[in-house]
Amino acid sequence: MAGQSNKQPLKTKTKKKKKRFSGRKWFYGLFFAAVLGIVCAIVGYLLIILNGERILEEHGDKLEFGEASIIYDANGNEINKLYDYEEHREMAEFKEIPEQLLNAVIATEDQRFREHSGLDFWAIGRAVVKDVIARSAVEGGSTITQQLAKNVFLSADKTFFRKATEASIAVALEQQMSKDEILTMYLNRIYFGKGIHGVKAASEYYFGKDLSELELWESATLAAMPKAPNRYNPVNNPEFSKERRAVVLKLMYDQGYISEQEMNEAKAPDYEVPASQAEYKVGSYHGFVDFVIEEAVEVTGLSEEELRVGGYHIYTTLDPKAQDVMDKEFNDASNFEESIDENIVQGAMVIIDHRTGEIKALNGGREYEQRGWNRVDKPRQPGSVFKPVVSYGPALESGKFFPWTILENDKKCFNDYCPRDRWGPTPVSMKQAMKDSRNLASVWLLNQVGISEGIAFAEKLGFTLEKEDRNLTIALGGLTKGASPLQMATAYSVIANDGKSVDPHTIRKIESNKNNKKYTYTYEAPKAEQLMSPETAWYLTEIMQAVVEKGGSGQRAAFGRQLAGKTGTTQHGIPGYTGSGIRDAWFVGYTPEWTAAVWMGYDNTDKDHVLMKGSPQAAAFFAKVMGPAMEHVDKGSFKRPENVKEQKPPAAVSGFQAAYVEQGVLVELSWDASEDSNISYEVYRREVGVTEFSLFSEAVLTKLTDMTVFPGKTYEYYVVAHDSASNLRSANSAAVAVEIPDGELGIPEIPLDPDIDNPDLGTGEPGDNGQGDGGQGDGGQTDGNGNQPDEGTEVPSEGEGQPGTETPGTAPVESTNPDSGQGGNAGAADTTPSEAPSSPPDAA
Repeated sequence: MAGQSNKQPLKTKTKKKKKRFSGRKWFYGLFFAAVLGIVCAIVGYLLIILNGERILEEHGDKLEFGEASIIYDANGNEINKLYDYEEHREMAEFKEIPEQLLNAVIATEDQRFREHSGLDFWAIGRAVVKDVIARSAVEGGSTITQQLAKNVFLSADKTFFRKATEASIAVALEQQMSKDEILTMYLNRIYFGKGIHGVKAASEYYFGKDLSELELWESATLAAMPKAPNRYNPVNNPEFSKERRAVVLKLMYDQGYISEQEMNEAKAPDYEVPASQAEYKVGSYHGFVDFVIEEAVEVTGLSEEELRVGGYHIYTTLDPKAQDVMDKEFNDASNFEESIDENIVQGAMVIIDHRTGEIKALNGGREYEQRGWNRVDKPRQPGSVFKPVVSYGPALESGKFFPWTILENDKKCFNDYCPRDRWGPTPVSMKQAMKDSRNLASVWLLNQVGISEGIAFAEKLGFTLEKEDRNLTIALGGLTKGASPLQMATAYSVIANDGKSVDPHTIRKIESNKNNKKYTYTYEAPKAEQLMSPETAWYLTEIMQAVVEKGGSGQRAAFGRQLAGKTGTTQHGIPGYTGSGIRDAWFVGYTPEWTAAVWMGYDNTDKDHVLMKGSPQAAAFFAKVMGPAMEHVDKGSFKRPENVKEQKPPAAVSGFQAAYVEQGVLVELSWDASEDSNISYEVYRREVGVTEFSLFSEAVLTKLTDMTVFPGKTYEYYVVAHDSASNLRSANSAAVAVEIPDGELGIPEIPLDPDIDNPDLGTGEPGDNGQGDGGQGDGGQTDGNGNQPDEGTEVPSEGEGQPGTETPGTAPVESTNPDSGQGGNAGAADTTPSEAPSSPPDAA
């Protein structure tokens, strides 16, 4: 029909209803999941117990005794065992251990020890959270029982499988032993540093007491050590030990073991080494072995305890000949100044083969077994041994200075900073300035180069300088934190190694096959970096060879091989003390094969404990050790780079004479002609009593007349040859002094012109100019501007006659170079073994 629609009605789609879990289904699902989880946990726990029981049955004998790790020298000969129970362990019974010590250990190592069954799930959960945050296994969550168990399995990897095995043994131990037995076994086998195992031996070694006599602070000190025995034992690091002790006491207070008053009282005592400690001597080459252990812990990731009892074979770089010679000289008291009491003069020395980076020998101090303070890596103020690092090195690296360059050295003060030495501000070649160890020249040079450049150069050589070090005192080694003998030896090794980096190390290889688990570590040297140009390294070697030549500040270090080096001393810096004496004495030097650094000084400097002989004694000690130590080492020679620049200044003027001429009241000067071409001469003069020389005249001939002298005065002269083509100047000639006799001027009669009528002129009778000897003065041995120390003469400083380059407490001042920072003072605080000395340096 018309008008009707053909559209069909739309069909409505019906939605399918989603199935919903009823509450009953949720309940049953969770119930069965929980049952399954409980069953799995029970089965897992039973498997852990069974696995632990099996391991204990198979390895129970190893639970109490580890296998000693052995250290070998460079020739493969055994030199030390790290773990010797029969000689260095004393077993304690539970009833012998004081309750305060037990509480201290529990509070520190395992707070829930009395509650858990070998595994502390709260601690494990905390460790898991930290591992997730760090995205690696950084915390173990081990209980005391687990720590006891893991000594059977000496892998340091914090992996699930190792931890599972460890957990198995821990649970099994808890099933078989009481808490008291576990704690006693743990305390009897734990390592306390210095080769001491077990709490009983540790009490006797560190405090000279039986366990029953320990005070609270002593118990807390022992409980503080297991975390890092070498770092937290009070012999090696008394300050760190005291800080860690305070942490232990706070934990004991927080857990209710002690009162607040007991905590505060136990924090206060300072540790003193007992006399009985000398009875404990573990192995040989103690300083070297301690250094090896620290390096092994770092490269393997093992704890010190794991390393010692893991049966490792550690092959080292030690040269027994060199070490024996070094130890012999350290045991010879005549090599050191005599002290007025038991606080002896200390020392440290380290020898590095800079061709390989191998440390051949080291000694951390006199009576090292008894003291344990390894001074090889402890910072002291370096004094003038730092000059090549921060002044001369960067100047040569800039390409603007050479060994023959004449330093203008024309400033006595740099604003308010006025370093001093015996020569004063006078031109001098770079080589001569190094030979004499001149303070002003070093400061002048750094001021020219800029402190930023000096610091950058030093940092490339491994030194970390502080913000406070941005001043000119670093040119004389005045550092905020100082530098260690190892740091100085490493820096000089770079110079000896043609400017290429050196990686000092004591370990060649570590091997172990304990429990059929093979472990091998082999040293691989990092890729060498060129830290300074070969030319700079050669020039530094050239100018430091002059230091050990006759007349040089380090001449006593020479021992029959090619040698370059530098001396150094620092002023005592004792507030209120105006007497003579120095704090630190250094010599750092190298042959073509080996580099060594020697330091001498007191651990604690005061007015009764200062050095008087200075760096000459350190230089002599260097020679005493290095001579015989290197007898078996083939002699080499320093190799000059092919493209090194060899432009030398004119030779110093010889035959310089000055004589007073009475008739005319004048001084006649003469000298021998230079054999070089393009030479002119510069004559410098000063009146005695005036600090600085000034240019008097220039001449082309070899004679000059000074008509500007006055009676009663004394004048000093020296002459310098100047090459006009290269603009280089020679070193100063010997200086000559001329005394002008006192009296009336001898003015000669002047005849009158007959055509001039001048009655006022008079007769012009000449006056009496007196009698005088214009004899030649003593000009000294180098540049005539100051005397070198006579050979064999002990002096407090090479750079000047009396120690001290700055006045303690001088405020920092601005340098005249926009980039050179400030010429401040390094301070004069006293030194303790736990902090670097901060006194300003003297010339050396």
